[in-house]
Amino acid sequence: MNEFELIARLSKSLPTNANVLTGAGDDCAVLDIGLPDQWLLFKTDALVEGVHFTKDASPEKIGHKALARCLSDIAAMAGTPNAAVVTIALPEKFDIAFVEGIYEGMNRLARKLGVAIVGGETTTNPERVLISIALLGFAPRGKAVLRSGAKTGDAIFVTGELGGSPAGKHLEFEPRLAEARWLAENFSIHAMIDLSDGLAGDLRHILNASQAGAELLRTAIPISRAAKVRAKEPSLKAKPAFVAALTDGEDFELLFTVAGADAVKLLDAWKTHFPKLKLSCIGKIVGNTGITIRDKNGTQPLAANGYIHFA
Repeated sequence: MNEFELIARLSKSLPTNANVLTGAGDDCAVLDIGLPDQWLLFKTDALVEGVHFTKDASPEKIGHKALARCLSDIAAMAGTPNAAVVTIALPEKFDIAFVEGIYEGMNRLARKLGVAIVGGETTTNPERVLISIALLGFAPRGKAVLRSGAKTGDAIFVTGELGGSPAGKHLEFEPRLAEARWLAENFSIHAMIDLSDGLAGDLRHILNASQAGAELLRTAIPISRAAKVRAKEPSLKAKPAFVAALTDGEDFELLFTVAGADAVKLLDAWKTHFPKLKLSCIGKIVGNTGITIRDKNGTQPLAANGYIHFA
């Protein structure tokens, strides 16, 4: 049983109440707690040594990543982060300077974005470090962007470049909070997700939630230089750059859909507001299920998937 099969099985029996607008199955839970103009966003995420970072990683970068992962999910809902609590589990013989470095990385990013860190928990964990963060944020009432709104004919967009995150980006990325809010304020964004598990996997989350399919244009996928460099490494594990762009994961870019009629207008406006960040139209939403890739030889089903725990 892989990660998503386990989530689906456990989610069937989760209790709910009248405040829950969106529960398990999206980037954040969306709660109506009676505020006149806002919905509450609630997110938790964990970072595990040996899975999400190595022992020799910079502690400041580990802390940055721990908080930034949750912030990226708030961005995927076009929200604004507010406050976090941090649980850190440590081996009995831990290095205090290393732990302080983790918190310095978290604190620096939190201060930059106006996020309060209001407490948490410390505990022991044999052999490895584990960091879990729960984050609260807000979205304008009725304006949180879900995964489930993609429509046939929508253009599919992605920010930045994809693939090669193991070369360093996975520890240094910037959550696309400002960009997501600008998108939601100026266009009708039908569906959005952040790319944590890879384009091939995360696009499927939108398609499953929206009961739709997608056709991608191979030449439009924005492949990072890091992915191209890693593809040339003399290693048995080296992936072709295009495959890396689809499957590496931890890009933490925004993937979203918008009506095809708005695509050119959005691209033009984006270049004015975010001239340093690439935006690519990579395909369209179609009525059938699944993902196909179109190139000069025609179309073929996409068999690749993103990163999946327990797979």
